[in-house]
Amino acid sequence: MLRYLTAGESHGKALLALVDGFPAGMDLETDPIDAELRRRQGGYGRGGRQKLESDHVEVLTGIWRGATLGSPIALLVPNNDYKMEQMDDLPRPRPGHGDLNGSIKHLGAIRPILERASARTTAAAVAAGALAKQLLGHFDITALGYVVRVGPIEIEPKPGTLQQQRELRDRSELYSLDPGRDDECKTLIDKARKSGDTLGGVIEVRVEGVPFGLGSHTQWDKRLDGRLAQAVVAVQAMKGFEIGMGFEAAQLLGSEVHDPIQYDPALVDTPKLGFTRPSNNAGGLEAGMTNSQPIVIRAAKKPISTLAQPLESINLKTKQPEEASYERSDVCAVAAASCILENVVAFEVARSMVDKFGGDSLKEMKARWKLFHEMAREKLG
Repeated sequence: MLRYLTAGESHGKALLALVDGFPAGMDLETDPIDAELRRRQGGYGRGGRQKLESDHVEVLTGIWRGATLGSPIALLVPNNDYKMEQMDDLPRPRPGHGDLNGSIKHLGAIRPILERASARTTAAAVAAGALAKQLLGHFDITALGYVVRVGPIEIEPKPGTLQQQRELRDRSELYSLDPGRDDECKTLIDKARKSGDTLGGVIEVRVEGVPFGLGSHTQWDKRLDGRLAQAVVAVQAMKGFEIGMGFEAAQLLGSEVHDPIQYDPALVDTPKLGFTRPSNNAGGLEAGMTNSQPIVIRAAKKPISTLAQPLESINLKTKQPEEASYERSDVCAVAAASCILENVVAFEVARSMVDKFGGDSLKEMKARWKLFHEMAREKLG
């Protein structure tokens, strides 16, 4: 089973991702991981912390002569802003954070809670996901994350090929698929900054090239839709999750929701095995399994909880009402969140690929991938 664990604190020495179950025999490149780490640091609305960090990955274990061994891979992202031991505790918990409930849970201070709960720790998750995307690339599977809403501003994705949309996304300071809407969103973010407030938004991730049958219908914890939901909602500040049409499907008739099945012989030698759909309201997932259509998920990110104009809180020593404590923070991190979600979604898809096609080596996975599609075509006659 492909999996990862992370370790580290926001102002600790470093962040770590330990990736276990990664197939042997893949040439590991650090440049694509570093590119994703830099992209995570970007996007309009970020705070001063990003000027202090220059995120890059160091591969500590799991490779020999540049190729993966099949043993655990340890990825390290150093923190330049290492000062945790010198930092004081927060006397007043911040609404929206885990400060109060975490300190009560652990019967201790707020500082250890906020350091680990911080979204800074997502750098480790991005490193693991960027590694997984290199594996997916060997099977022509590609993930793309982008912003579709900033606060009240909806940003309709411009159509195009995956490469065209990636170029649009990379031109946008908000990581949307319509760079022409950037100024409107930046004005809104600047207004929130001036008033000491914050903004959230909505992110969409699309994964193309997936085959039939990733995930399973047989148990709740094997369903790919459930695993994607957990991976996405586990990212800091995510408060909503949709697949395909999502909540809109609850308002419509079944005939308006379900995707008709069609057949195109020209696609028989592709992972689609000839099957097409005129729509993708299911978001590529039916009964917990991929149906060869693109996976499409959306997530709602709440506004950042640390406000420059703090909300009411309680001094934990005096129990008297005071303004919440303030820690340096972003105003809007929706763009960065789209990078994080792209990578955690990619990791779950890679995990399902290893489950389906075996994970001891990349060579074995490719052989099983080929055999599966040959057997599927034979079954279909």
